Amino acid sequence: MLAPWLGLHALVAALATWAALAYARRRQLFDQPGERRSHSVPTPRGGGIGITCALLAGCVLLATTGKPLAPLAGYAVGLVLVAGIGWVDDHRPLSPWLRLVVQCLAGLTLGWGMLAGGTHWGWALLGAALVPVLVNVWNFMDGIDGLAASQAMLAAAAFAWLAPGTSAAGLALAVATAAFLPFNFPRARIFLGDVGSGTLGYALAALAAAAGPQLGGEGALLLLLPLSAFLVDASMTLASRALRGERWWEPHVTHLYQRWVQSGRSHMFVTMLYASFSIVAIILAAFLDNAASSLRGEGVALWVAVAAVGWAVLRRSLAPGNPSREDA
Repeated sequence: MLAPWLGLHALVAALATWAALAYARRRQLFDQPGERRSHSVPTPRGGGIGITCALLAGCVLLATTGKPLAPLAGYAVGLVLVAGIGWVDDHRPLSPWLRLVVQCLAGLTLGWGMLAGGTHWGWALLGAALVPVLVNVWNFMDGIDGLAASQAMLAAAAFAWLAPGTSAAGLALAVATAAFLPFNFPRARIFLGDVGSGTLGYALAALAAAAGPQLGGEGALLLLLPLSAFLVDASMTLASRALRGERWWEPHVTHLYQRWVQSGRSHMFVTMLYASFSIVAIILAAFLDNAASSLRGEGVALWVAVAAVGWAVLRRSLAPGNPSREDA
């Protein structure tokens, strides 16, 4: 049954993304180049709704198989809230605070569904908190061709590997994202948009919250590793902007991946470099999963610390006006 399940997600994602591309062109729904953008030509946006449609199709299918409806409904309603506010924002800019309120509501809906399904309240609370965090991380990091989609695909596949109980959901997200990628990489014909980055962040938050109880204790810390490329870049950039007194919630081009593109590196180069980093992190997670439980927390902490130091060194070397910047 796994092959038809994955085939459904791939087919719906590809067809819905193709339809979204036609819709965006007809409605002139384009991201325009600018000083706060990393692309040079007007590009349609909102293609991530294809992934949303695929995940919702999976929910409908599961509802017909006798699966418990409360956790499924909590997940689906939360997904609609996050994707819906993102879709509206793709058409006309909304207040970031309104989006945050809706994202938090989606997190609470997800948490309610988990509680109703018998999940311990601590994991349900974590799931609720993860939603606005990962939705915004994926939104912040969705700035160049293929980056956000490829990172989500790798993280979803890693979660399926680390926590086999989430394998069907994790692989479904990975396959749906893979079906979107040809539209977005190596040269983007359409961007994810807020609907897509929100969907990916929400789905990964739900997966992490579902995988955590299976791994338990320090084992759940391993879930940070497949997310570490984005978590480190987003959190370190956010902290540095806040310390400088900048309006950190506004669009900018100061993430490490953006600095690399500014230095002359191609979108493909940077996306593949981040993918390589994440693959190493996933391999480390698999190694630590088979190691003594006492080593897991230390291994994760060491990896994150090394990544943070590497981020600081690389970002400084790529700062505008720095003579040590790369020449492509």
